[in-house]
Amino acid sequence: MAKIKIPPVLRPSVGGEKEVHADGGDVGAVLRALAEQHPATQQQLFGADGSLNRYVNVYLNDEDVRVLDGLDTTVGESDTLVILPAMAGGGA
Repeated sequence: MAKIKIPPVLRPSVGGEKEVHADGGDVGAVLRALAEQHPATQQQLFGADGSLNRYVNVYLNDEDVRVLDGLDTTVGESDTLVILPAMAGGGA
């Protein structure tokens, strides 16, 4: 079961947990399992077409999955996924 580190902004959607575990053979399956366990995360993670929202960054063992195989990136039982929402800032 892969470990998923949850950022503070998503913690209310997973009962306040900092880490959760989910099964899946690839990043997409693990994130879909997370969304099944915690339905409030579905719209936060995925767009209407099932793709990862563009403002959500996912890292597998410190490697951005977008430069790997995206949602098809293979996940092992001892792997860690980190979800990081993109932060926007700016000055006036």
